[in-house]
Amino acid sequence: MEEEKAGMPLLGDQFPELKVQTTHGRMHLPGDLKGKWFVFFSHPADFTPVCTTEFVAFQKRYDQFEALGCKLIGMSIDQIFSHIKWVQWIKTELGVEIKFPIVAANDAVAMKLGMLHPGKGTNTVRAVFICDPKGKVRLIMYYPQEIGRNMDEILRAVEALQVADKQGAVAAGWPKNELIGDRIIVPPPTNEADAAKRAGQYDCYDWWFCHKPLER
Repeated sequence: MEEEKAGMPLLGDQFPELKVQTTHGRMHLPGDLKGKWFVFFSHPADFTPVCTTEFVAFQKRYDQFEALGCKLIGMSIDQIFSHIKWVQWIKTELGVEIKFPIVAANDAVAMKLGMLHPGKGTNTVRAVFICDPKGKVRLIMYYPQEIGRNMDEILRAVEALQVADKQGAVAAGWPKNELIGDRIIVPPPTNEADAAKRAGQYDCYDWWFCHKPLER
């Protein structure tokens, strides 16, 4: 794996340019996924119980991610031969075919991406980077080695980001918020005149907290 741009990406940054070896062949990230949302996630190690449950869970939601135009890419510092054998084991023993690529990384790249678990040697943390069609990092999650991820939350986050880009902010737990359900939050007004007429334009709790229907 070759790294062209060093530095741990932050929210709003461009995802680092990487040429990587995967179970689906060589890839150039994020260039090969231009125009697509993608979830780049790392796991501690192949042939481990929690990671196996995670990969099965991601695959079970593969079609839902695809429906959102979002690609999945896994990664650990295991060699490509280990990835291939693990994927074969999952298919043979669990009856689940992993359809997304898995990157064979190295320590240096994992460290640059903030993926090496402190005090755990060469194990990578359970990092998640959600990137938009322009290759910009839009959301980052880090889980410790001991806790498996919630793939429904990752799927929800992708959909929420897409909705927010087109319609406005979404509430906690969207689309099942306790106050406004799946409705969209209207940005607060920036002057007194707009604040005064806001209640007549939208459903509001107050002039600074208004919401509108989700456009489907």
